[in-house]
Amino acid sequence: MDALLTPPRIAKVQQRIEIIVERLKPWSWLWPPMAFAAGLSSFFLVDRQQWLGAALALGLLFAWALLLSEGLISRWLSRRGHPTPPRGVTTFIAQMIHQETLFFTLPFILVTTVWNSGQTIFAVLVGGMALLSIIDPLYFKVAERWRSLYFIFHALCVFLVLLVTLPIMVHLTTGQSLLLALGITILVALPSFWHLLKQRSLKRWCAFFALTVLLSYGAWLGRIWVPPASLWMTSSALSPAFDVEQRLPQGSMTLTPDAISANGLYVYTAIRAPRGLSETITHAWHHNGELMDVVELNINGGREQGYRAWSHKQNFPEDPSGDWRIDIMTDAGQRLGLIRFDVSDDSQQASLANGEIRASGLSGLNLRRFVPGRPSDEEARHED
Repeated sequence: MDALLTPPRIAKVQQRIEIIVERLKPWSWLWPPMAFAAGLSSFFLVDRQQWLGAALALGLLFAWALLLSEGLISRWLSRRGHPTPPRGVTTFIAQMIHQETLFFTLPFILVTTVWNSGQTIFAVLVGGMALLSIIDPLYFKVAERWRSLYFIFHALCVFLVLLVTLPIMVHLTTGQSLLLALGITILVALPSFWHLLKQRSLKRWCAFFALTVLLSYGAWLGRIWVPPASLWMTSSALSPAFDVEQRLPQGSMTLTPDAISANGLYVYTAIRAPRGLSETITHAWHHNGELMDVVELNINGGREQGYRAWSHKQNFPEDPSGDWRIDIMTDAGQRLGLIRFDVSDDSQQASLANGEIRASGLSGLNLRRFVPGRPSDEEARHED
């Protein structure tokens, strides 16, 4: 092995890499839109051509494996007296992979974010990171001067790529993907705190341990702000009746206390998930901010319009007047959507449950109609 990896040969390989990097730099502006197009294609093709979506995700993970092993390769070369890659070259390659990650995952985040919730902050954060990755002076300044911040940036990119690719490639549930992504992200983020251990004192070890625990706990508490990047609510409806065979809401009713107590209320949701993915979601009914009921529902992925699930609430409090909210959540506590309605004696203030199926979030744009081979609405109506 040492006979093959001689210093002249390694130096020649590094020189070729530097030449390739210099030739790529003038065209680097093409990389972000190409990564965004790849993410958008993977998002649309995850069901129609699942192998293509998985191939794109696998290529992204392979690029990350190379990036994560860069430090090990450099140390291995240094210990054997070989020249190491210049910092500028490795930072440029890291920037390309960060751009690929952020713009690849951005379509998943934009579509699955519940925009009237705290998930908006997370989506804005990802958008800001994507913007930072294409502003060369700012990106290289962070990489050179603020190494701890750069490691955190790097760790968040690892979190995003795992969050998006794990459900696509190995059909892990959103909860399993979230836990695994958080665990790996924490391990990747730890090097940013290693400077605390330059002096091996008990106080610094305790500080290092405390930061690790704090980071883990904060990440778990913040999971409700993280959109389930492979799962989203496409539509919802409220109705006094429901056709179980057709799985469609029916009827119309003004939500007065007498009407809702006598008839009950159905909530209908269509949840979009990749083919082959089985998931448990919940409809959590809240009255004036107080949790009243939680209904668990099992869904299966693969349906173009989303898997149709519903819950029926009949046991209302003696006085059901007030504000009602139904949180649609994953079993890991990530929000898929929310439905609000008002119950009042005043028919002008009371909400109307008319069975109208309303598109949710960006699904209302119905971008899938531009994908060739999309089934007609009549065909989709009979799919499950």
